[in-house]
Amino acid sequence: MNEPLHNLRTVWWDSGPMLIDQTLLPATLVSVRCTTLDDVVRAIRTMQVRGAPAIGVTAAYGMALAAKLSRADVAASLLDDLQRAKVALDAARPTAINLAWATRRVLQVAERASELAIDQLRERILAEAEAIRDEDEAMCRAIGRHGADLLTEHRNILTHCNAGGLATAAYGTALAPIRTAHERGQLLHVFVDETRPFLQGARLTAWELQTIGIPLTLITDSMAGHFMQQGAVDCIIVGADRIAANGDVANKIGTYTLAVLAQAHQIPFYVAAPTSTIDLATPDGEHIPIEQRSAEEITHLGGVAIAPAGVSAAHPAFDVTPQQLVTAIITERGVIYPPFQASLRSMVEAAEQGR
Repeated sequence: MNEPLHNLRTVWWDSGPMLIDQTLLPATLVSVRCTTLDDVVRAIRTMQVRGAPAIGVTAAYGMALAAKLSRADVAASLLDDLQRAKVALDAARPTAINLAWATRRVLQVAERASELAIDQLRERILAEAEAIRDEDEAMCRAIGRHGADLLTEHRNILTHCNAGGLATAAYGTALAPIRTAHERGQLLHVFVDETRPFLQGARLTAWELQTIGIPLTLITDSMAGHFMQQGAVDCIIVGADRIAANGDVANKIGTYTLAVLAQAHQIPFYVAAPTSTIDLATPDGEHIPIEQRSAEEITHLGGVAIAPAGVSAAHPAFDVTPQQLVTAIITERGVIYPPFQASLRSMVEAAEQGR
C-alpha cells in the first residue's frame, strides 16, 4: 500500500484547522490553513473540504477556532460566540447532518464545562474537536471491517462520488470495505462513476484507488446501467450525507438512479456511513433539505462554458434513495438490514450512551 495515502489526513489541527484543498486534486496536493471562522465556512461551502464526515470534523475545528479567537473573558460570553459560530457553520451546507451534529456536540460540551476557567474551557473545546476527528477515523476502519465481510462473494464493485479517505478524517466510508478487503488480499475491481458535475469520482476516488493499487475503471454516470445489464457489477456501495429515521438516504445526486438500476438488475445496494450520519429527528427523506448549488457548476467545466450562454440549469447537489431500495446499511457498530427504523434508533442510542 502507498504509505503517504495510507497515512493521509484530510483535516487536522495545527494552531488552527488545516485541510487538503480537494478542489485542486488530483493535479496538486495542497493543504490550506484556516485562520478565521469565515475561512472555515468558505472551505466547506466551496468544497475545499467535502464529504459528510470530513465536513463534520472541519466544523468541530471551526468551533474550536471560534473559541480561540473569541475575546470573551467569561464563559457566558464565550458560549454566545460559539452559538453564533454554530449558526454560521451549519448554514454552509445544509444536507450533511454530520456538520450540525459536530457543532452541537462541541457546544454541548462547552456548556457542560462552563464552570472551568476560560483558558481551560478553550482547551476542553479543542479536545472535543480532536476527539471527533479521532473517533471518525476509528469509525471508518470499523466500517471497513464490517463491510469487507459482505464483499467475500463480490469482485466487481461500483461506487459513486467520493466516500474515501478524502471524505472523512481518514480511510473512508464506502471505500473502507473495499480497502479492508484489499488489505486482506481479496482481488477486487471498482467501477468509479465520474460523478458530474463536480467529478468527485473522476478526480478523487480514482486517485485514491489508483494510489492504493486497487484496479479500477472510470466510467461516466450514464454508463452504470450498461455495465449492470452486462453482468459486470456485483454490488454497489455508496456513502451518505444523511440517513433519515426510517432509513431513507440522502447522498450525492445520481445515487437514487443507481439504486433503481440495482433493484432492476437484482444487485445488492449498500450504504456505508457512521452513526453520526443517522438523523433520528428527520422522519423520512421528504424532510431532508437538499442543497441547491450554483447552475454555473453545470454550465461550465473548469471555468469554460460547455452550454449556451443564458441557458437555464438546475443543480440539486443530492438526491434521496428510499429505504426500500437499500439492501443494508454498514456502520461502525455493524450491518443493519431492513426494516431499518428500530435498528437505527437502537444503534444511535447505543452510540450516545457509549460516548
